[in-house]
Amino acid sequence: MTARGWFLFSLMGVVWGIPYLMIKVAVDAPLSAPFVVFVRCALGALLLLPFAMRQGGLTRTVRAHWLPMLAFAVIEIMGPWYTLTDAERHLSSSTAGLLIAGVPIVGVLLARFFGDTESLGARRVTGLGLGLAGVGVLTVPHLTGGDAKSMAEVLVTVVGYATAPLIAARWLKDVPSLQLTAPCLALAALVYAPGAALTRPSAMPSSSVLMALAGLGVICTAVAFVAFLELIKEIGPTRATVITYVNPAVAVVAGVLFLSEPLTVGVGAAFLLILAGSVLATAGPVRVTAEPSCPEVPVTWSPRQTSRADGRVESPLGGLPEERPGSTGQGDG
Repeated sequence: MTARGWFLFSLMGVVWGIPYLMIKVAVDAPLSAPFVVFVRCALGALLLLPFAMRQGGLTRTVRAHWLPMLAFAVIEIMGPWYTLTDAERHLSSSTAGLLIAGVPIVGVLLARFFGDTESLGARRVTGLGLGLAGVGVLTVPHLTGGDAKSMAEVLVTVVGYATAPLIAARWLKDVPSLQLTAPCLALAALVYAPGAALTRPSAMPSSSVLMALAGLGVICTAVAFVAFLELIKEIGPTRATVITYVNPAVAVVAGVLFLSEPLTVGVGAAFLLILAGSVLATAGPVRVTAEPSCPEVPVTWSPRQTSRADGRVESPLGGLPEERPGSTGQGDG
C-alpha cells in the first residue's frame, strides 16, 4: 500500500477501535440504543453538513445518487449502529470489538457478488483464515445462554459493515466523501429522532457519559467516516475492511485499561490470531520478477583475422586454420 494508504489505515485502526468503549459507557448509564445512535448521527451531521454544502452541488449529488446513498445509509449506519449498541448491553466492549473482526471474511465472500476479481493470494487467504480462527475462539463461549441474541445482533453488524464499502466502491466512488457522509448521517438522525425522544433520559447524564457521546459523534463518526471513505478510494473496499482486524486490538486495550474488563486466555489467543491475520490479510499478491537471461557473449575477432568461404579462419601468421566458434568445420558457420 502507499504511504497515504498506511496512514489512513492506521488512523482508522485507532479511531474505530474506541467506539466500543464509548458505547459501553453510554449503554451502562443506561441510555437506550436509539438515543445513542441519534446523538452520534446528529453530531456527525451537524459537523459535516456545512463543509459538504460549501463544496457546492450537494443537492445535485443527492438527486443523482439517492438510491445507492440510501442503501449505504441503511446498511452502514442505521442497521449496524443500532444492533451493535444494543448488543453491548450484554457483551463487553472487548468481545464486541473482537467479533467485528469477522467483517473482512464476509467482505471477501460478498465481493464476488459485486464483480470483484481481485486476486487474494495465499498470504491474504491465510490471514483471513487466522482472523476467522480468532473470531471463533472468542465466539464459542457466547453461543449459549442470554448472549445468543447479542451474538446475532453482532452478526447483523458484521454483514452491514462488510457490504456497505462494496456499495460505496462500486456506485459511489465518484461522490465526494463529505457529500456522501453528511446526508447519510442526517437521514439516520431523522429516522432515530422519534425513538430517541421517547427513550430520552429523565436526568442529565454524567460528564463521562456526555464525553463518550461527544467522542462517538465527533471522532468516531464525523472524522472517521471521511477518513474511511478516502481509505476505500485509496486501497479498495476489500482491503479497507481489514481495519476491523486492528480495531479489536484497540478495543481490548481500551476495555482493560478503562473499564477493567478481564483479559482472559481466550481473549489473548483471539487477540494474537486476529493481529497476525491483519498483517497477512493486507499483503498484496507476490510479484515474481523473472531474472533476465544471460546475454550471449559476442565473439571478438581480431581485425587481422580473415574468414574463408568454408567458415574456417586463417591466422595471418600462418599455420593450421582455426575454426570459428560455433562452427562444426563443415561449412555450417
